[in-house]
Amino acid sequence: MKRPATQPVGLHLARVSKVVSRAFDDALAEAGGSRPMWLVLVSVKSGQWANQKELARSLGIEGATLTHHLDGMERAGLIKRSRDPSNRRVQRVELTKDGDAMFHRLRTAAVAFDTRLRQGLDDADARRLGRLLDRLQANVELGS
Repeated sequence: MKRPATQPVGLHLARVSKVVSRAFDDALAEAGGSRPMWLVLVSVKSGQWANQKELARSLGIEGATLTHHLDGMERAGLIKRSRDPSNRRVQRVELTKDGDAMFHRLRTAAVAFDTRLRQGLDDADARRLGRLLDRLQANVELGS
């Protein structure tokens, strides 16, 4: 779709973002997951976050929201939570065997979606787009 010359960049970005987000959500759903599930699985798989509080902070969500997602994932057998023996108030999160399998299914879907999204872009285009998106984000954050 060609953008009219008068359409503001922010409006165009919002529209494209919505279309891309919906398509990504659909790709993850076809693989049996969701975006929140994918974000949690990637974060837990990376092993960077020692506990549930750090995991919520890394995802940019409130602890209660993360707890909601983790409850569902635990019921589905994708993760297990345990208390830290040195501090019983701290919850540790680990992937189960089924959680690891789901991670790999969703990673395959995410990679395929990224390949689809990059059609017609070479590596230089992708790097330039990344820099432009970073610039837009910085511009917004500077205005906050």
